[in-house]
Amino acid sequence: MSDDWLDAIKWDDQGLVPAIAQERGTGEVLMMAWMNREALARTAELGEAVYWSRSRRALWHKGQSSGHVQSVHAIRLDCDGDVILLEVEQAGGIACHTGRKSCFYRRLEDGAWKTVAPVLKDPREIY
Repeated sequence: MSDDWLDAIKWDDQGLVPAIAQERGTGEVLMMAWMNREALARTAELGEAVYWSRSRRALWHKGQSSGHVQSVHAIRLDCDGDVILLEVEQAGGIACHTGRKSCFYRRLEDGAWKTVAPVLKDPREIY
């Protein structure tokens, strides 16, 4: 497969694009991470989510240490060409490093962030 499809993406000045992982079937947004060209190409090749860790400055195969792999069923590009949407099946039902299903577990209520989703597994048991 040619890499021409990667040229359609508007990478930022650091060569990154935001990627949203959405649960297949429910449509729930599980997490947002960054991808570089190599991470996106590897994701398409493997059928599993591979991201770029800005803090480690390295590729990050989601679930490699936790076992919470994301099987990718579709890769979509938004209308502006600057956001990736991954339709995933989340192994273990946990996408967040806090041990929750989704990274979006806080909701703004009355001017404060309220935790609205439980920890499913203690992160110390995951990592």
